[in-house]
Amino acid sequence: MFTAYVLINTEIGSESSVLEALKKVEGVEEAHNLWGVYDIIASIKADTMDRLKFIITKKLENIGKVNAKLTMITTETRMSSAQSDEILLGTPALQSS
Repeated sequence: MFTAYVLINTEIGSESSVLEALKKVEGVEEAHNLWGVYDIIASIKADTMDRLKFIITKKLENIGKVNAKLTMITTETRMSSAQSDEILLGTPALQSS
């Protein structure tokens, strides 16, 4: 699985409509409004790098009202051993008090 995080600048006043459109795009796992330099951050996942690139370059462009975007593609995913055990064994990780 390939993952990218995309920071998006929208046209002024169009943040909500772009956010709603993003949530309908296949591969967009999460999308959130931001305060700061960028207006929205989206997490995008795909089975292949080519599919990920297609979503970022073609699907996001079709949304419109996007002035700029900064894309960061992850190269490695790390998790705690408890998270790994939960995924591999199907048992919830124990939480320490």
